Amino acid sequence: MIEKTFTVTCETGIHARPATALVQTASRFSCDITFEYGEKQVNLKSIMGVMSLGVPKGALFKIATDGTDEEEAIQALEDTLKTEGLGE
Repeated sequence: MIEKTFTVTCETGIHARPATALVQTASRFSCDITFEYGEKQVNLKSIMGVMSLGVPKGALFKIATDGTDEEEAIQALEDTLKTEGLGE
């Protein structure tokens, strides 16, 4: 299992468009991927799960990958966060 913590840098937080980019990236991998914000943890392959969290700018969140392609998945998600200007 690999876990990384990020900070939301996007002015509008993680709303529909960036959430969709993250879900699409996560869905390319077979490993389990979770998104944790506050006390809640959701499947990062679920747009409704990610949207239900309402993650604002400045928030800390964690992404965890677990499975055969976990290293590739965490790197791709980190790249998506940077490319979309969502987090660091």
